[in-house]
Amino acid sequence: MKTSFELVAEFRDDQGKGASRRLRRDGKVPAILYGGPHVARPLSLNHTKLVQVLSDERCYSTILAIKVGDEQQAAVLKDLQRHPFKNQILHVDFQRVFEGEPIRLHVPLHFINETGCVGVKDQGGIISHLRNDLEVLCLPKDLPEFIEVDVIELGLNQLIHLSEIKLPAGVQLPELIHGHDAPVVSVHAPRAEEEVAPVEEALAAAPAGEAVAGEAAEPGDDKKPADSKKAAEDKKPEAKKPEAKKPEAKKPEAKKKG
Repeated sequence: MKTSFELVAEFRDDQGKGASRRLRRDGKVPAILYGGPHVARPLSLNHTKLVQVLSDERCYSTILAIKVGDEQQAAVLKDLQRHPFKNQILHVDFQRVFEGEPIRLHVPLHFINETGCVGVKDQGGIISHLRNDLEVLCLPKDLPEFIEVDVIELGLNQLIHLSEIKLPAGVQLPELIHGHDAPVVSVHAPRAEEEVAPVEEALAAAPAGEAVAGEAAEPGDDKKPADSKKAAEDKKPEAKKPEAKKPEAKKPEAKKKG
């Protein structure tokens, strides 16, 4: 059985949250190795070396060699827990691999001929990836590092389904076995340009010099000064005329006594 990467690990006896926190403070990653007729074994790995291995995409879809002392076990990476915001790996699950026993594993998809695709090059469409990886079922010797999807003949508004992908020999897709022929990639038309706003349409249709309702008049609009002055005068309230005062009645003079 061919292995692509080797990881040096150590068996650990302490388990639980407290033991895992102590391992992480020491720059190690708690892990577990399970599967096959053997019991599950807790492991610990060097965090720095593990990060270096995981930086290569191939390690997620190839057979790994887990080396503990003089023992070596073929395994695949089944689960990986990362810290929410730190560049830190919290826990790793490995599954043992044996010759003659099929395994299920997710492998990445590699899309080829995207720029020469009929729907993109000739019809102005845009490619949309609906899947980035697929779960495969195969023997360890047949496990592919990736699966290619050729989109050269894909036209506008067309799809490529699982059943149309050319699989390597000995590889099956569990989804197809259970009758789920899901789409993988498509070509769709770009979004239509937004329509011109109603105000802009009205501005384009209105005669020059007329303001559209809802739009403020710009300085420099053609207006006659006389008309503006007349409009201002019309808006002024009329001045009230002062009421005429009534003449006061004269009192009769008193007669002088002789």
